[in-house]
Amino acid sequence: MVSRPARLTPPVECVRLFDAASGLDGVIAIHSTALGPGAGGCRLWSYDDMDAALADALRLAEGMSYKNALAGLPFGGAKAVLRRPAGDFDRAALFRAFGEVVERLGGLYVTAEDVGTSVDDMHEVARVSRHVAGLHAKDGRAGGDPSPWTALGVFEAMRAAARFALGSELEGLTVAVQGTGNVGADLCRRLAGAGAKLVIADPNPDRRDRLAHVHDARVVGVDEIALADADIFAPCALGGALDRDTVKRMKARLVCGAANNQLATPDVAALLLDRGIAYAPDYVVNAGGIINVSAEYLGEDEASVAARVAGIAPRVADILRVAREEERSPAAVADEMAEAVIAGAQRAVAA
Repeated sequence: MVSRPARLTPPVECVRLFDAASGLDGVIAIHSTALGPGAGGCRLWSYDDMDAALADALRLAEGMSYKNALAGLPFGGAKAVLRRPAGDFDRAALFRAFGEVVERLGGLYVTAEDVGTSVDDMHEVARVSRHVAGLHAKDGRAGGDPSPWTALGVFEAMRAAARFALGSELEGLTVAVQGTGNVGADLCRRLAGAGAKLVIADPNPDRRDRLAHVHDARVVGVDEIALADADIFAPCALGGALDRDTVKRMKARLVCGAANNQLATPDVAALLLDRGIAYAPDYVVNAGGIINVSAEYLGEDEASVAARVAGIAPRVADILRVAREEERSPAAVADEMAEAVIAGAQRAVAA
């Protein structure tokens, strides 16, 4: 798994997770608490070794600091990554063991679901910890699976980015969607409803083919999707979809998707700029999920979530505008904006 290299200060804390009885093996990386408790999901993945898990946690935690800062949330950035045990394992026991560590941190870290984890997993965490969100929604409060909010934010961001960068509505444009999981499938539904043409790829053929049938989408291989003949490329799988070789051969003129850490290396941002490919920064575009998670944790309702998610598209448009005016990468512009928010909070604490 590839994620963007970390650039900011070292994390506030890294907590090693290990419990032989349950199979728990991983790490919680808390990158920043300048704006509030570190918030970010818990990822369950088949990492080759602990070094790979730690590297991913650090990069993802930094991304959460940036994401939460630009979304205007009262949270810092953090992430938990767990190594998936080989063979059969007691999933409930594993997540209760994880939750016990989260609880011992006393609110320094707030968890929720992420790649490989679910609402049911978070309910196991909630048996032993108060510092968890992404639970089933009730009584009109925010909560539940955050992926629909992520998809909504991506869709609205894409519409705004297409208007700015391509001078077009989504109707009639071709969008290549990499990954048709919860977020990708929801995004495809919204795009089809807006009149866009779809090209899709996913390693799960059943999931992919069902979606293709419903939306009359063209199916290509996972290794072909980034190079498809499309107006927009939407990475909605794991990170690192944009490397130098891919960008040099891309036909799309806009990148806007739900995946975290889309740039395999920082220099890819400059290459996108050189090629005239507009890039909507991933952590700005995909903030809908953490917005829902934070609202749930703060006891807010869905109206609060909707209002914050509605701010994603104009924020993306503003970043693209500043980038064009200053002839810089949108990634650099977004990073500077996020860093300014975090630095301002740090100065306020110091004062």
